[in-house]
Amino acid sequence: RLRSDVLDVTLPQRAMPAGTLHLLTQTRRLLEDIFLGMGYDVIDAPEVENEWYGFTALNTPVGHPARNPSDTFYVAGRDQGAGANDDAVILRTQTSTAQLRAMQLRKPPLYVVHPGRVYRRDDIDATHSDMFHQMEALAIDEGLTLAHLKGTIESFLHRLFGDALEVRLRTHFFPFTEPSVEADVQCFSCGGTGDPSAEDRASGDFDRCRVCRGE
Repeated sequence: RLRSDVLDVTLPQRAMPAGTLHLLTQTRRLLEDIFLGMGYDVIDAPEVENEWYGFTALNTPVGHPARNPSDTFYVAGRDQGAGANDDAVILRTQTSTAQLRAMQLRKPPLYVVHPGRVYRRDDIDATHSDMFHQMEALAIDEGLTLAHLKGTIESFLHRLFGDALEVRLRTHFFPFTEPSVEADVQCFSCGGTGDPSAEDRASGDFDRCRVCRGE
């Protein structure tokens, strides 16, 4: 029995599955590849910042609700009800801090993109989380117009969702940029009809497309 049960160490090892990248990592790499193809550099920036990078340098005024500890995760340097403190340490609430650092470190012309995690004190539900992802692109060069922004957004969305989907830009107000536009892309699930999928229709849980809500 000892002879029959002996382990043959010369046999090849059993194949072990290597696994796969996390879905968020796959998505981030796809987004980065699209902008790399348009000539942008991918940059990184700290997720833990001071209040100067997080708010002051972005022209967020003292007293703005976003600067309150009830909205922002403060790591150190600020208590509830205390005033602004540029040295206070926060978990960044937006990826715009990467733009500031890129402009400090590089000279124009500048084409950079930064996808990354951000943190806010939001109640977790189907459309909110206290940690989520954003992506920002920054282009600084001579002769750039709104047409370049429009072309960049359209190229990005078509590469991401497909050429068959319609893309539109409409004027919108944002207090931090002028002129400002909002980008809409036709729903990739229902194709713009607003109808639920066959599975959702059969379950009776959704009477409209649950991706775009028919909008």
